[in-house]
Amino acid sequence: MAYTLDQRTKEINRVTWWGVVVNLILSIIKIIGGAIGQSQSLIADGLHSLSDLISDGMVLIAAKHAGEEADEDHPYGHGRFETLATVALGLFLILVALGLAYNATHRIFEEELREIPHFFTLGIALFSILIKELLFHVTHRVAVRINSKMLIANAWHHRTDAISSIIVLIGIAGAQMGIPVLDPIAAIIVAMMIAKIGYDLSYHSARELVDTALDPEMVEKIKAKILENEEVLEMHMLRTRRMGHTSLVDVHILVHPKLSVSEGHHISEGVEKSLIESFDDINDVTVHIDPENDEQEARCRNLPLRSELIIALNNEWSQIHELKAIDDITLHYLDGQITVEATIPISVLSSLHDAEKIQDKFKQASLSVHSVGHAILRFH
Repeated sequence: MAYTLDQRTKEINRVTWWGVVVNLILSIIKIIGGAIGQSQSLIADGLHSLSDLISDGMVLIAAKHAGEEADEDHPYGHGRFETLATVALGLFLILVALGLAYNATHRIFEEELREIPHFFTLGIALFSILIKELLFHVTHRVAVRINSKMLIANAWHHRTDAISSIIVLIGIAGAQMGIPVLDPIAAIIVAMMIAKIGYDLSYHSARELVDTALDPEMVEKIKAKILENEEVLEMHMLRTRRMGHTSLVDVHILVHPKLSVSEGHHISEGVEKSLIESFDDINDVTVHIDPENDEQEARCRNLPLRSELIIALNNEWSQIHELKAIDDITLHYLDGQITVEATIPISVLSSLHDAEKIQDKFKQASLSVHSVGHAILRFH
């Protein structure tokens, strides 16, 4: 199911506000419970929950901007706000991981920091694990459904809080069993896991910010879908990129060189429609119509434009009385040359022999103009 920007924004806001309420309650319970129950790790875990509130706020702000329609300043929409927020969330996870590792290291080497927590702190840690894991699954399910990397990042932030609560549970249990060093060692391991998650999120979203192409498998599927159109002879210069939850495609397609402009445009619309309907991620396709393959060299780039060429042709044709009756001119820019096709009323002829003479005069006059390689005159 494809979601509109407004629907995506509502889904993101709904699940994120639930996260705000849960994180606020958990952080208060863990900080107060840790202080009363003499558990430094539970206090730290409460501060970790407070950090989730910051990430929730970033998601809400980014969702507000990402949900806005395209405007004059942002003609491609605001999807990059979501991407930028995902990078920030990833970096934030790395900072949280460094902080956890730093505190855990101190707890390993400074015995005075190792206190024996009260038994009820185990219940708080277990409650936090269950609630945060539930919040992870709810948030992750919504994120996958609406295809939001930013929301996936926030879901993983919820899970890191659940994991840190597991470490707290192990640490408290270990301290009560006479092995207090278990807590800081496990905390360092988890900090490394959190840092890895943060790195992956930031790395992939940063690649999106510099317009990295879609994955090769997706690109191959796009190529196959384009070439399904029988009017597309070849394709080249396919460029893809991601913007937030959507993908953008630019492509050059080769069609029969003598098609009308309207038919070429119709073919391009068919290609655009097929890609958007076949791939949920794709919502913007730009198709460039080529009458010949310009991937290696644009051989017609320096040829004169129609306005310039018609002036030069009329100068030559005006010297021939019959050619003044030409009423339609079609130009074909192919193979580095211009083919001129013109029509003239048959009423100018008095015999078939006149037709041959007029055609010869037309051809000689037209070929005398620079860049004209072929000249065809038709009667109607």
